[in-house]
Amino acid sequence: MPLSEEEQKILREIEQQLNATDPDLVEQVSRTTLYRHSARVIKWAALGLLGGLVLIVVTFAKTLPLAVVGFFVMLGCLLVIERNVRKLGRAGLQTLTGGWRAGGGVRGFFGDTGRAWRERFRRDDH
Repeated sequence: MPLSEEEQKILREIEQQLNATDPDLVEQVSRTTLYRHSARVIKWAALGLLGGLVLIVVTFAKTLPLAVVGFFVMLGCLLVIERNVRKLGRAGLQTLTGGWRAGGGVRGFFGDTGRAWRERFRRDDH
């Protein structure tokens, strides 16, 4: 249901007041998207996952309860990663990767190395 003229006028006034009182907040909110927020959360969760793994490896032989805490840290981080990847969806991942597939994906990243190796070791069946 679209907004009426009166509601649109009220929203414009609120926006103007917000711009006047706190321009930093307006700039921050306009720059932050769901995709960027989810990507940031995934990065921090991946760091936590790595920290939990280090905690398990370092403490498993000496103090098993601390290693169990590391396991639960890893589990929690994996759940956070899974939830945020679902929020991103396919469109969000394409937005964040900047067209990875458009550049050829892994082949585009490594260039023509694979083709060069295949040509080098190709058998000549003459």
